[in-house]
Formats: sequence, structure tokens, C-alpha cells
Amino acid sequence: MKLVSVRDLRQRSSEIWGLLREEGDLVVTSNGNPIALLSDISESNLEEYLRHVRRIRATLAANSIQERSRKLGLDQMPAEEIDAEIKEARRNRPR
Repeated sequence: MKLVSVRDLRQRSSEIWGLLREEGDLVVTSNGNPIALLSDISESNLEEYLRHVRRIRATLAANSIQERSRKLGLDQMPAEEIDAEIKEARRNRPR
């Protein structure tokens, strides 16, 4: 996968759009760090593409929460304690 800096994107945008058509995906970097992904999409596949991207983001978020839970030892909580936490959170949420 090709990398494109923010500077290149700004200064050579027409060339970058052509490269995007060839490659399909480009990683945008800032100071050498990846910050965005550009993908070649069309009007005909936009909704499906967005649906898949959202599903991937949700999966990554769930994985991150699960990993944090394991690191904190929260995956060992008994069901009764989990239910009590949920009940307390519901009682304290703003209405």
C-alpha cells in the first residue's frame, strides 16, 4: 500500500487522485505517521462501503474494550457484580 504525505496531497492533488485510481487505497501520513486512509469508491458502492467501514470501526472498538477489560481483570467479574454495575449505571444516568 502506498503512502502519501499531507504535504504531497496538498501540493500534488491531481497526481494523487490518479494514483488513488491505480492503487485503490492510499495511506495519508503526517510526520511519517498514518492518519487517514483514502479509498477509491464510486457512487454505486458508496453506501455498501460505508456500511462495511462502520462495521469494522465498531469491531475495532469492541476489541479495544475487551482488551482493556482483560488487562484490568474485569473479565473475571461474576455475573452478579456485572448486573449490579449495570443497575447502578442506569440509576445514575441523566434523564
